[in-house]
Amino acid sequence: MQKTILITGGAGFIGSHVVRRFVVNYPDYYIINLDALTYAGNLKNIEDIENHANYQFIHGDITDGKLLEGLFEKHSITHIIHLAAESHVDRSIENPLEFVKTNVMGTVELLEVARRFWKDDKNHLFYHVSTDEVYGSLGKTGLFTEQTAYDPNSPYSASKASSDHFVRAYGETYGIPFIISNCSNNYGPHHYPEKLIPLFIKNIIDSKPLPVYGDGNYTRDWLYVEDHARAIDLAFHKGTSGETYNIGGHNEWTNMDLVHLLCDVMDEKLNRENGTSRKLIAFVKDRPGHDLRYAIDASKIQNDMGWKPDVDFEQGLRLTVDWFLQNPEWLQKE
Repeated sequence: MQKTILITGGAGFIGSHVVRRFVVNYPDYYIINLDALTYAGNLKNIEDIENHANYQFIHGDITDGKLLEGLFEKHSITHIIHLAAESHVDRSIENPLEFVKTNVMGTVELLEVARRFWKDDKNHLFYHVSTDEVYGSLGKTGLFTEQTAYDPNSPYSASKASSDHFVRAYGETYGIPFIISNCSNNYGPHHYPEKLIPLFIKNIIDSKPLPVYGDGNYTRDWLYVEDHARAIDLAFHKGTSGETYNIGGHNEWTNMDLVHLLCDVMDEKLNRENGTSRKLIAFVKDRPGHDLRYAIDASKIQNDMGWKPDVDFEQGLRLTVDWFLQNPEWLQKE
């Protein structure tokens, strides 16, 4: 059976890397990229593949049930890779209902149309891409595993936790074949400049303050976006239906250590005196519900499929800085 894959959110940061990988590497698949083109979606992310014969872009919202039904009727969708989401924690604090609408209701609309069209046929897959933030906050030790209990602390993580639960519920209740993956913080080319790394690259270029929450000791596990896209590819093709896979970078950094490294790399790239950019660091009031530490145990996907990250953080950070310096217009987006 030919695979006709609906990829949602494929004009966004992670989605564009996944779409490109599937379009280029699997010419026998037909890829439909559905994206609402909200502030973080951009067709320039995917302009290099827009003329491929096995690819079509659709401008639309995953909360539009009639649109989804029409896509299933017209294209006989066999698989879904669901990446569309509101993802910025600060924005979720300001406008939680928007996150409930897209992340919860949008996911349920996709599940509903899959339930109606796929019936009892098992030759399908609903691949749901989620986040490690659903697990809550770690102390100074330990790692998130696939068995870690959910304990979300922000409206964003609560909305993603809810969508995860709905995917599992539809799998159990209606027999929809599904896979869920929960990943750590992504970074790399095409990242929207509200996120920490591109925002700080922009501010360093402009000699503006680098706002660091609290004491700067919040710790995150960083994953280069191409490593994540490769993991999704593997889990899609080799994963077991009904399973969850944690995808992490084995790259734990405190925010302060990350910012110091970024400052030093930027000073080097901009031919500034070492230490110049560090003077821009400004500590700001912490945000509500800020989780102390995230760290993923990715041994399951490594043992089952042989995946592990290829790019360590210092290498990936330099690749990311180089890309943004070569594409300065990207940093002007609001």
